[in-house]
Amino acid sequence: MAEVESFTLDHTKVKAPYVRLIAEEHGKKGDVIANYDLRFLQPNEKEMPTGTIHTLEHLLADLMRDRLDGIIDISPFGCRTGFHLITWGVPSATEVAKALTEVLTIVVNDIQFKDIQGVSEKECGNYRDHSLFGAKEYAKLVIEQGISDNAFERNVVK
Repeated sequence: MAEVESFTLDHTKVKAPYVRLIAEEHGKKGDVIANYDLRFLQPNEKEMPTGTIHTLEHLLADLMRDRLDGIIDISPFGCRTGFHLITWGVPSATEVAKALTEVLTIVVNDIQFKDIQGVSEKECGNYRDHSLFGAKEYAKLVIEQGISDNAFERNVVK
């Protein structure tokens, strides 16, 4: 079986919220993709409700692309404590943390339900399971704690 980096991470040692580069992969033609851990909550202590993480997924997919070049995908962890961010190229964890902080601030202060893309039955595979209220509450929590660019030591990015 292949070794999956996320399953080798000692989840008892990390200090959320943080941004962590999980891996970078180099293609045969010189292309580079990176996989990041955007951890909102301390593993095994809290998890986001599905409606909350679903709404945040839609908002991050939209708003992060306006602030960070080369985004391929943003998708939630099954454990519901954060997200994978896949990019072309390798922006620094600091750059990603700054973009994420800006986006979460917009979610808290500016977003209304009408602003969320892809939440109709036609556009979403589970359109009934969204919570903007929850998304705002968890975004506030992350902003209040600050996002670190180091998973193991708190180094909050300003």
